[in-house]
Amino acid sequence: MASAAMEEFEHQFASISAEITTKINKIPQLTGNEKKQLSSSAERQIDEARELLEQMDLEVRTIPSSDRQKYSTRLRSYEAELTRLEKDLRKAKIAFRDGDASREELLGIDDPRNSEDQRARLLDNTERLERSGKKLEAGYRMTIETGTFARFYKKDVTSASTIGEHVLAEELGQGILENLHKDREKIQRSRARLRETDAGVGQSSRVLSGMMR
Repeated sequence: MASAAMEEFEHQFASISAEITTKINKIPQLTGNEKKQLSSSAERQIDEARELLEQMDLEVRTIPSSDRQKYSTRLRSYEAELTRLEKDLRKAKIAFRDGDASREELLGIDDPRNSEDQRARLLDNTERLERSGKKLEAGYRMTIETGTFARFYKKDVTSASTIGEHVLAEELGQGILENLHKDREKIQRSRARLRETDAGVGQSSRVLSGMMR
């Protein structure tokens, strides 16, 4: 039988997910500070939902094995739901109001929303690279903190096996640093493309505003 804590976590997640969905549906119809404020509120709730999933994961580990698989499956479905909400929020933040889209179509102006999917993909890639970089940095720090490298310097490095281990440790550290450098370059390129996309959308919006005056 599931613990009372697990049931409470599931109830909270369902409630937060419903609130996030409501806000996501409203965001495209807003502009300016109202849109920013509601987007920020939805982002905070997504963070809360992610923390709930982490607590659920810990709780599932304590559930008897007879019920654990069932709740593990439910947890994966919650994780998939949160991922979907994150993507929907990113799209909502760069979406335009229906009225604006209609005016653009009547005026024959290219719809800036054509770049929404591209921008969303860039955001996904950038965030994924940042998460990967953080994991690599954490792994590198853990390697240092646990004394992996230090142990090799304390050993008798005259033996062939110890020298080999020392070389492998150095290669591991060098590989981590090289991966971090490559990821930073990828993130910088993604951000540059994202700025170009934003600039294009902004230019289209200014043209539309000028024609509507």
